[in-house]
Amino acid sequence: MTTSPQFLARAAARNNAEWCAAMCRAHGVASEFGGEAWAAAGRAPLYYPDAVTLEPGADPDALVARVDMGSPGASVKDSFADLDLTGAGFRVLFEARWIHRPAGAAAPARAPGPTDLAWDVVRDPDALRAWALAWDGGAGNAGLWRDGLLAGPETFVIAGRSGDGRVVTRAVATRGAHLVGVSNVFGREGGPDTAWPGLLHLLGRLFPALPVVGYESGDDLRTALRHGFEPAGPLRVWLHGG
Repeated sequence: MTTSPQFLARAAARNNAEWCAAMCRAHGVASEFGGEAWAAAGRAPLYYPDAVTLEPGADPDALVARVDMGSPGASVKDSFADLDLTGAGFRVLFEARWIHRPAGAAAPARAPGPTDLAWDVVRDPDALRAWALAWDGGAGNAGLWRDGLLAGPETFVIAGRSGDGRVVTRAVATRGAHLVGVSNVFGREGGPDTAWPGLLHLLGRLFPALPVVGYESGDDLRTALRHGFEPAGPLRVWLHGG
């Protein structure tokens, strides 16, 4: 697989858009891939963008025209950090970096924290609800994770369970044709430093021939780099209003 930063950013953006499309399908929201961007036909689910650019230099006017501006909260994932959407009433919500880890890279050593976790893929609605409650942490948004996500062959909801069966680390993997994207990485005890080693071991077993991509920012980005990822280009998320 070509590993130039621009190619990796394109591949990661496409994979991330496929994950956003899967989340939209689970919520009954139609979406469409175009040459320059993916976009939802209506408001995307909570925490998910309404559009993701797939190529550098996307036409900002054409992109905004595809976004539902009729209700609050419109957002755009600017995958190459090269757009200016301020004229359309957007502001930068956050900036991040795409990350990449080559296929076959050795999984990192276990970090301090729980090391006896059982890692598996969530495959039934009851397990998904337990995972969602752990993800939510009592905020009241566990309903974001709907059973339809289990039907997609490209989506892998992943849990790391303690000896008593509690979900204490979690992630989502989205398999593409040439790579696997990972998101929602979290460790309840020790943060991502606890989650990454076991997660990467599992991904190596599930997808031994595929590189791993995703995006992170701040401390989470520094943690991912410690676990063998490399940065592959900037991105930013724009939010309308506010």
